Amino acid sequence: MSKVTVVVLTKNEEKNIAAVVQNAKKVAAEVLIVDSGSTDKTVQLAEENGAKVVYRAWDNDFAAQRNFALQHVKTEWVLYLDADEIMNAELLASVKNAVEHDKICQYSIKRKSVAFGQELNYGALKPDFVPRLFKTKNVHWVNKVHEKPVCGDKLKLLNGYVKHYTYNSWEQWLAKFNQYTTIWAEDAFKNKKKSTYLTAFLHAFFGFWQMLIVKKGICDGALGIILCFMHFFYTLTKYLKLIDLYRTNKKHEVYCDAKTYN
Repeated sequence: MSKVTVVVLTKNEEKNIAAVVQNAKKVAAEVLIVDSGSTDKTVQLAEENGAKVVYRAWDNDFAAQRNFALQHVKTEWVLYLDADEIMNAELLASVKNAVEHDKICQYSIKRKSVAFGQELNYGALKPDFVPRLFKTKNVHWVNKVHEKPVCGDKLKLLNGYVKHYTYNSWEQWLAKFNQYTTIWAEDAFKNKKKSTYLTAFLHAFFGFWQMLIVKKGICDGALGIILCFMHFFYTLTKYLKLIDLYRTNKKHEVYCDAKTYN
């Protein structure tokens, strides 16, 4: 019997969830869906395909969702997948081998992204390596957005890769753009991070340059170049939202002070 639970976070993922669950079941003792309030058929399809579904209200905190999942994992190992990721045959075999040998390690996997129907090899969505397989008791997650695991075990790389079927439309991209930049700005504001218009622009410009030239986004053709420009606007927007939070908060404080003295 497999010693691993596959955890998937969902919100309105009916297009992908059946395939993701069926793929995950090839290695998992249990597929655990942490849903944050889907209004489509995500939950129904997940359960029909043999997954266990638990609910946690969305509070703009990806790490909290992942940590919540750990409360429901009964196996020695936990593997995290996104709701638009599919493991290839080599990775499936590698996961099985890792949990059967039961070494105290954490494992990263190679991730290849497909956006707007094109597999990308460079730039912002170039193939990367993400830690995903852990001893259940040895991991927790931090950061509300672009969350990352904290685990002290030795890190090794699994063979194979996961294919990440990311953005299908610009409407979807813009929705995530708005969501992620807002979460980042609110978290940065809470942690008293500050910015100016100049530093916002410089962060965005150097991010664009890194994606276009250093990470060779230009080699992915027209779509690759466009995504590098969009990375510029993503970075700029998150800093502008942070500046706006300080501006509106200052106005609120002035208003409250004036009200107190009147």
